[in-house]
Amino acid sequence: MSPQDLKSVLQSGLLSFPLTDFDSALNFAPKPYAERLEWLQPYGATVLFAAGGTGEFFSLEPQEYAQVIKVALDTCRGRTPIVAGAGGGTTLAIKYAQEAEALGAQGILLLPHYLTEGSQAGLINHVEAVCKSVKIGVIVYNRGACRLTPASLLVLAERCPNLVGFKDGVGDIEKFVAIRQTLGERFAYLGGLPTAEVFAGAYKAMGCPVYSSAVFNFIPKTAMDFYRAHAAGDNATCDQLIRDFFLPYIALRNQGEGYAVSIVKAGATLVGHGAGPVRPPLSDLLPAEVEQLRALIAKLGAQ
Repeated sequence: MSPQDLKSVLQSGLLSFPLTDFDSALNFAPKPYAERLEWLQPYGATVLFAAGGTGEFFSLEPQEYAQVIKVALDTCRGRTPIVAGAGGGTTLAIKYAQEAEALGAQGILLLPHYLTEGSQAGLINHVEAVCKSVKIGVIVYNRGACRLTPASLLVLAERCPNLVGFKDGVGDIEKFVAIRQTLGERFAYLGGLPTAEVFAGAYKAMGCPVYSSAVFNFIPKTAMDFYRAHAAGDNATCDQLIRDFFLPYIALRNQGEGYAVSIVKAGATLVGHGAGPVRPPLSDLLPAEVEQLRALIAKLGAQ
């Protein structure tokens, strides 16, 4: 898939990032991971991000990373494009990106680097180095320590033809509008805030109609129903789901640090597609919180 082909695919449909399966000893579990991908296939996500944020990328060591990407590609080949997460310092991010390309990934989601903040010049050099290390398309994830300005993105757009996507996980409306108006159609724009459904309407109004869904991991039918209503302008359906499910879900998610991942794993377990525990420093939901989530899912009727 060429970078421009990837850009085209990213501009419609629901995107998601499958959980990474671990066994009780916190080892990667390839067979359950492949079964998870097979379960999700019929629901019709446009692109899957393997080893992304909800896939606990930062807890994976390099050999595991390669296994995760390989299983995803082997399972979804010819059906759903796989975009591989890559991140960390520049040298390490390049190695991850090149490994994913060698395995056959259709693109790279460049996750934020590390704890230390970088200057705009430093961020440009970092993103440019990763883009130039591969030929496949790259999406930059604007989040955490990686917050690019419109001017920086203009430089990168000129220098890196294979930088085809901008995923926003910051939620600064003024800056996003400035980026969208400055870069125009140069990038595919993706909503990347936690529980993106709540922000989908606002992002669509700003010229970003596509987002990645975490809840697709455990209520894929509801996630697709919401996306179709969102795409069709069916505000009544979207508002009803936001009111009855997503807002209570967010309130539960906000009860613990790192729960944006933990609550998704708990949901997958509750619907019979458990992916094992999260890895430290994340922690699993408390039993009482799991029961609250169970009640929320039950209200939906069908997953």
